[in-house]
Amino acid sequence: MNLTIKEIAEALNIQGEYPDNMISSVEFDSRLIKADGLFVPLAGERDGHTFADKALENGAIASFWSRPLEEAPTGMILLPVADVTHAFQQLAVYYQAKVAPKVIGITGSNGKTTTKDMTESVLAQQFKTYKTQGNYNNDLGMPYTILHMPADTQMLILEMGMDHKDEIAFLSQLAKPDAAAITLVGEAHLENLGSRQGIAAAKMEIVIGLKAEGLLLIPANEPLLEPLVAHLSQTVQTFGIQRGDLSATILTEAKEQTTFEVAGMIYEIPVLGSYNVTNALIAYGFGRYFGLTNEQIARGLAQFQLTKNRTQWLKAANGADILSDVYNANPTAMGLVLDSFGQLEIKGKRFVVLADMLELGPDATAMHVSMKDHLSDDYDEVFLYGSEMKALANALQGRSFKVYHFEKEEKASLVAQLVKQLKATDTLLLKGSNGMGLAEIIEHLQ
Repeated sequence: MNLTIKEIAEALNIQGEYPDNMISSVEFDSRLIKADGLFVPLAGERDGHTFADKALENGAIASFWSRPLEEAPTGMILLPVADVTHAFQQLAVYYQAKVAPKVIGITGSNGKTTTKDMTESVLAQQFKTYKTQGNYNNDLGMPYTILHMPADTQMLILEMGMDHKDEIAFLSQLAKPDAAAITLVGEAHLENLGSRQGIAAAKMEIVIGLKAEGLLLIPANEPLLEPLVAHLSQTVQTFGIQRGDLSATILTEAKEQTTFEVAGMIYEIPVLGSYNVTNALIAYGFGRYFGLTNEQIARGLAQFQLTKNRTQWLKAANGADILSDVYNANPTAMGLVLDSFGQLEIKGKRFVVLADMLELGPDATAMHVSMKDHLSDDYDEVFLYGSEMKALANALQGRSFKVYHFEKEEKASLVAQLVKQLKATDTLLLKGSNGMGLAEIIEHLQ
């Protein structure tokens, strides 16, 4: 970071005389503050101002401040602001304009993080890149990402998350992307947005800040988006498996590798699934847009590193293979991973743990039951976890595989059953909403 306290005050129109001391970093968690850091006391479950002493102790040189000045600890330079969150966001806008990278915005009901990881790896073949770390993709996480990018960043890849209307609009206006993508219109947060049409409209808010000459990539098989892009001034390209402007043909699918062809050239990604090929097509589209060669794109896709818990292969303590996809879930995404996992060649039995998909609204029961169409007879044992999965358990009675159901409070029993049943030669998929805590089950198995 190359910001001084004086520069920050001037950028935010904070009156007074301030020194030219350089800020090392910006943090809203007092535990992460290092020497010469700027502390941002956000309002959370507890007012961040109450942690100012800890921030000072850890090395903070300055702090935004919206409470009476006499309440501040001595020895810290104060930057008085009316609203700490707004000041934090506006500082991010200023710093992004100063560094002036090209900005890529990525949203969607599923696949945002994987697509971000792929895009960063592709663009890193030619540019200095920085991407959203972890899931810092909301109105606080995105400014945090921007303020942590190195001063020599040329490409900034921002993941944009939402669960309500107008959230993506705010993020898009803040970041003003040069290019953007919608990975998928699924059913995530249906409870808040009412319908898939509402979700599609919310995802399309990403064009509000998109540069007039920018690029938007959208799925080719999504009719809900077609009328929403018809009159855009920006360039719109579609992507899909054997359809769209960016069209891929899948050649092979294996446990840790998928190969596909685009426009006569073969590409490889180190992950399972046709759904990940569509994510790769977005990275391919961005690569072509920003002038990379097909060879550079291929190298970036082959080398990308997947963020934890996104279709990640792990090992159980007894040697069994575990496919962890437990960060989040909606019916479209769950169906896609079940289809791919059901076709995978494995040695022993095929196990799956499916947990409740949250925030689906009044049609949640029917959406859980619809997963029966994605559970082929190639599955051997199906473990269903949570109250919503009870309906699916009932719908699967009479199928060729064994079905078990556990309520949320029966996690220990589920773990015990898995430990008893899972052999070293078996393969297990876990998929469900993050709030169901499947990561804890994986930890037990490991």
